[in-house]
Amino acid sequence: MVISTPTILYEKRDGVGYITLNRPDSLNALNRELSGGLREALAEVRDDPEVILGVLTGAGGRAFSAGMDLKERASLDAEGDRRTVDPRGAGSFVDMGVYKPLIAAIDGFCVAGGLEVSLQCDIRVATEKSEFGLPEPRWSILAGYGLHNLNRMIPLGESLYMQLSGRRINSERAYQIGLIQEVVADRDALFETVDRVAGEIKMCAPLAVQAIKQIVYHGRNLPVEYAQKLAGPISERITLTEDSIEGPKAFSEKRRPQWKMR
Repeated sequence: MVISTPTILYEKRDGVGYITLNRPDSLNALNRELSGGLREALAEVRDDPEVILGVLTGAGGRAFSAGMDLKERASLDAEGDRRTVDPRGAGSFVDMGVYKPLIAAIDGFCVAGGLEVSLQCDIRVATEKSEFGLPEPRWSILAGYGLHNLNRMIPLGESLYMQLSGRRINSERAYQIGLIQEVVADRDALFETVDRVAGEIKMCAPLAVQAIKQIVYHGRNLPVEYAQKLAGPISERITLTEDSIEGPKAFSEKRRPQWKMR
């Protein structure tokens, strides 16, 4: 596929769609062009039957993303053009229904809208040098997705400490509070780890994995009894697939399942 902007690089390899935020000179800041291209690439991950999961990363080795491009914001504000202020937040794609797993491969600054992009992924792996934060109030801006979701992922006190102060935390602290799932030494180790995690996911039945993600995200804020009712039709749909027959059969025959995604 050809993405309509050079600020996003997309590569499909071995069932994985690799998306790279490609504005390294601007620390991969989220301008309108990049945000639009990100949604294009994620639509490709979502809709391509050959893609099992997606990986998001940033080019240049200095940042995953430093968030909204405030220079673009200030310029457009001066012109009276507020279209740059997306009510969903810069880089938002939570409304797109991407139920294939997404891994954020973080190397460097992951702050403001950049952190919000990573929060919309399911698994976050980061290098030791990476830093995380939501500094928006220091510029009289409110975060978008992060304002609502960070406190659902980490303890409330930790979330408010980051959001009310605008402070950054390092990878080790982010790992301790559950914001990221693994810390690795450097960029080479980052992609080795991401490819390992991707391989583990690809061992699972793709339709089952997508169903799990859908059930978890739709039901996590509901009482358990309501979440179970929500999950019922989705679970039933999975039990009617050919893959749900293949899995137990492969187990009994002591071989790897051959998923057909139907």
